[in-house]
Amino acid sequence: MTPIATDRPIWDRFFGVFPLVVIGSKEPDGTFDLAPKHMAIPLGWQNYYGFVCTPHHATYRNIQRERQFTVSFPKPAQVVVSSLTASPRGDDDSKAVLSALPTERATRVDGVLVGDSCVHLECTLHTVVDGFGENSLIVGQVVAASADASYLRVSDLDEGEQLVQAPLLAYVSPGRFASIGLTTRFPFPEGFSR
Repeated sequence: MTPIATDRPIWDRFFGVFPLVVIGSKEPDGTFDLAPKHMAIPLGWQNYYGFVCTPHHATYRNIQRERQFTVSFPKPAQVVVSSLTASPRGDDDSKAVLSALPTERATRVDGVLVGDSCVHLECTLHTVVDGFGENSLIVGQVVAASADASYLRVSDLDEGEQLVQAPLLAYVSPGRFASIGLTTRFPFPEGFSR
């Protein structure tokens, strides 16, 4: 093993696989913002979802103010759409490109989601934990969820074949993406339980 110095962030020094999600939030003028995030994860086995953001971003400020947000899990074919949500803001502080992206209105929170995604989550703000350097953990309670039927687990389908037919989008840090379709069952030991 090669030591990695920890006097600066280590995360760009090796590859890592993360989900790629698009977070939706409501701007002060009533329009909606979308922003890609890859430091995102379910928090526990209950309906909580969290992601890392910074107070320097509008996403953080919007969620603090509105106390709600959306999460879209784009399909691999939507990697360009996901990338466009990271477009810089114009002189008027808006992201004009967002008006050209396919979106759907949320059903339980005041927000939008990326249209035709694998999964949609609608969340109310549970907690913001500041203090991870310049970053914060934003945690939402999932109050509504929906999925493209081809991404729902169905007991009579072979899960491996289902993922080949409906692959997942992953962010491979730093700066790459992958379509995950070929998978193998994890070899849990006998007697394992969560």
